[in-house]
Amino acid sequence: MAEKMRNASGAEEVSYQIFTLANIVSFVRLLMVPLYLILLLNGCNLAATLVFATAAATDFLDGQIARRTHTVSRLGQLLDPAIDRILMITGVLGVFLVGRIPLWVIVLVVVRDAYLLIGGGVLLSRFHIRVPVVYPGKFATTFLFVGFAGLLLNWPLVPGLGLCDVSWLPGFNGDAVSWGIWFIYAGLVLSLGVTIYYSVAAARALRAALAERSREGCAHDAA
Repeated sequence: MAEKMRNASGAEEVSYQIFTLANIVSFVRLLMVPLYLILLLNGCNLAATLVFATAAATDFLDGQIARRTHTVSRLGQLLDPAIDRILMITGVLGVFLVGRIPLWVIVLVVVRDAYLLIGGGVLLSRFHIRVPVVYPGKFATTFLFVGFAGLLLNWPLVPGLGLCDVSWLPGFNGDAVSWGIWFIYAGLVLSLGVTIYYSVAAARALRAALAERSREGCAHDAA
């Protein structure tokens, strides 16, 4: 029987199993990433959009399966957000490579996701701190995924607002643009807010962990 432990709330058991149904779904989603890039770079817009949309639409599936079948695993807790980040970075990189999104969006998404991946990894490995995913973060990811799918499909195009005359703000200038850009903007704003929340929550958890270590050290010295 796989070794199990309880999470901080004590309500859900977390196993060390690898080949659970939820984890298999996560692995399949991961395999869709290179397939999406190959299709896109070979001009197969519709096929690339379908693969990306499938990988993005199943974002909630692995977590729901794990919870409903009571097979939440340590690997799954790591895979789910990591694959979301990988898919996000690959998605934005793909639409940039085909010239449908400005560079600053790439930089913002990659830097934000790298910050969450590296920061979360350090907190988990060194301090055993894991900041739970919040639903606004899922909504931000969904907006971005929908936006990327729209940019991949590149149809239909809608008129720009004509508020400025700069090429690096598609949608706000006068050029026709994919409807997906507005989902991108909404997702970026929401994701930045969620990143601030994660940072504050992580800082509080880190302070608590350091204080606990300090108390344990004092107790050990006193003994």
